[in-house]
Amino acid sequence: MNPHFDTPTQQDIWRTVRAMNDAWTQGNPDDLVNFFHPNMVAITATDRLRRLGQAECLAGWKGFAQAATIHHWTETEPLIQVYGESAVVSYYFDMAFTMGGQRIEMGGRDLFFFVREQGRWWAVADQYSAYPA
Repeated sequence: MNPHFDTPTQQDIWRTVRAMNDAWTQGNPDDLVNFFHPNMVAITATDRLRRLGQAECLAGWKGFAQAATIHHWTETEPLIQVYGESAVVSYYFDMAFTMGGQRIEMGGRDLFFFVREQGRWWAVADQYSAYPA
């Protein structure tokens, strides 16, 4: 998918999101250290408590990537809202993976908050979930 964005800033943010998601779905999840802010916080669909800090967030994404075989991941209908040196990015996702011998196909929503520090965009907050039943 190659969505159209109106500004170079939106394009830059979307390239960051795509590279970040490629890191954990197709590449090396350790590379997320280049995208997750040291003070990142995440609310996930599988953790009762929030993940606080880069190390906890990295562990969550890496744990999933190691436990699952990811067959595909696609973002759709991205929306990027820029507020100075910060941005909210929302999109829908579709994915298929095998975990514990079972193939799972699911879709959901992802909502990231980014800040620009030292010339790059960093994920500082994420909340994702499957679509409601």
